[in-house]
Amino acid sequence: MREVPAKKHRIKPASDERSALEEIRDRGSNKSIRFKRALALLMCSKGADGPASKDSEIATATGTKVLTVERLGKRCREVGPLDAIGRKKREIGPREIKVTGEVEAHVTRLACSDPPGGRARRTLELIAGKPVELEVVESISRPSVGKVLKKANSCPGA
Repeated sequence: MREVPAKKHRIKPASDERSALEEIRDRGSNKSIRFKRALALLMCSKGADGPASKDSEIATATGTKVLTVERLGKRCREVGPLDAIGRKKREIGPREIKVTGEVEAHVTRLACSDPPGGRARRTLELIAGKPVELEVVESISRPSVGKVLKKANSCPGA
């Protein structure tokens, strides 16, 4: 087991922030994570209840790890206690959606058309290759084609 270092992130919330954290702690109807974070921040701060607790004591009381308490204290100093108990905003948004309505239309049209010469029916691989060939989309996977066809209630080659 690693040696627990001395507390690095002591916080001192303003009186209104402290009362907001106490309200979250006392209300009991908050999400578990907000409750635990508010409790940890209250234990990190020196107040009327006494001196700040050690990170290991806070981790035991809240059922989290010492590293989590350290990160919470660091984040609290960066953005403030009330923002630290909430979820962090994404820096990078979700990835861009490749399969648009236009791509879906091409895939469905290909699945409903006659198969190429020498084939009895179209496979997902054949359908996936054609929109790339026609430069409708940069790339598309077989599972994505399957999802499009399932969504369109279509069956390739039927």
